[in-house]
Amino acid sequence: MVNNANIKRLVQYRAGDGPLIDISEGPIEIEVAADSAVVSWTDKDELFSAAIPMEYYRRHISECAIEENA
Repeated sequence: MVNNANIKRLVQYRAGDGPLIDISEGPIEIEVAADSAVVSWTDKDELFSAAIPMEYYRRHISECAIEENA
């Protein structure tokens, strides 16, 4: 199930073994699985997505960096 949410503060992901990359503040879509959350967003008309480990996703929620829409 896909949920809508907003990035309110710094949220980052790592592409492979590369550096951490910031996800822009604003609206996102989240699809939660058992071990990760796939986050999708647009930035300058480009579509991006990243899988965030569930541990980090839960931390972002608890720290109010990601705010899920009701």
